[in-house]
Amino acid sequence: MRDPGGLLRLGKTTGGSQVADPSTKAPDPMDVALGAAVRIRRRTIGISQEALADQCGVSFQQIQKYENGANRISFSRLVQIARALKCRVVDLMDVLDGPDRETTGDLDLLTRMRTPGALELLAAYEKLPPDARASLVGLLRAVTSDGSTAPAKSRQIA
Repeated sequence: MRDPGGLLRLGKTTGGSQVADPSTKAPDPMDVALGAAVRIRRRTIGISQEALADQCGVSFQQIQKYENGANRISFSRLVQIARALKCRVVDLMDVLDGPDRETTGDLDLLTRMRTPGALELLAAYEKLPPDARASLVGLLRAVTSDGSTAPAKSRQIA
């Protein structure tokens, strides 16, 4: 079996040929990004995994697997999910198809948004006035840096 990315590990041999062990394959970054987009949309409109699962006819564990990228979402299931989330399929897939097909930054953003508390933090941040946002970002830079408390001048805080 050809494995150009080196993601598959070879398992037991059967009849002289090696069989790939699927349990060691990492989720595809595109599956992770699509799952993150589903999670962000679901949480944005305030629907639980259980409610989404009920509307799609699957278990909430399956929704968890979709959102984590552990299981791929078939197109028919993606249509069901989009309908349940009151959006278009392309709204969930926008991040996967940038105009220059260079989506590394978008995939990184979606991965970061999966961090526990990230959506809540962003929602609270949006409610802050601009001066409080700038102060908060300055504080966070100070406590997460290597000791340098100088604010980064290359970025504008909005």
